[in-house]
Amino acid sequence: MTTPADHALAHELAERAGRLLLELRARGGDPEALKNAGDRSSHEFLMAELASARPADAVLSEEGIDNKARLTADRVWIVDPLDGTREFGEAGRTDWAVHVALWERRADGTRDGDLTAGAVALPAQGKVLSTAHVPAAPAAPNEAAEPAAGHPLRMVVSRTRASQLVKDVAELINAELVPCGSAGAKAATVIDGENDVYLHSGGFYEWDTAAPVAVARAYGLHVSRVDGAEISYNRDNPLLPDILVCRSAIAGMLLNAIREATHAI
Repeated sequence: MTTPADHALAHELAERAGRLLLELRARGGDPEALKNAGDRSSHEFLMAELASARPADAVLSEEGIDNKARLTADRVWIVDPLDGTREFGEAGRTDWAVHVALWERRADGTRDGDLTAGAVALPAQGKVLSTAHVPAAPAAPNEAAEPAAGHPLRMVVSRTRASQLVKDVAELINAELVPCGSAGAKAATVIDGENDVYLHSGGFYEWDTAAPVAVARAYGLHVSRVDGAEISYNRDNPLLPDILVCRSAIAGMLLNAIREATHAI
């Protein structure tokens, strides 16, 4: 069962890994070597800290070997040691992150489970969003079902690979596309209330979204697959095709637009 210590641990590890990455980045050097060193050093740090703090738990990391023993574990930490390696390697970019999330099997002992804690550190922005510190009144408002007149919805998208679905939905709802780097950085802008929607259909992996999803849910946001289905974690194949993160009040409108764009009405 998740305890306050688990929420605190996710927050602390994401924050400390972020500081490590900032120190590494400050040394400069060849961008490719820097990116490789960032992935490796943050992964090694998180693996060592989790082995010490939670030795009985399994870990799924982007930079590690996928030990399938996690499939029968009761608790699995899902981490992305450096979400946005390319952005990390570019001087001045702040849209990269560190993800730490905890998945737990349900109390009935079935195969199903859910995310129960998470943290997204944005080191170059000097902040950590986590389930350990959820504001009483979340930053992203849920009152208005529609955007105010003259103020289109802001949809955060990939700088380099926004899918046709994303573009089609944006056109249907007259949304403004806002380019951003890593998955965690994109989700964070919705959690913070800076943007309204994060829609992605180009495919990624569990470690790309586990921590952002855990935090977004804690903040009261809608999170689902693009067809409205629940997102599941700690699956045999960690590939995830798509995601929708948005204010709860506009979820219905967005899901309808997605159905129209995919001719699924």
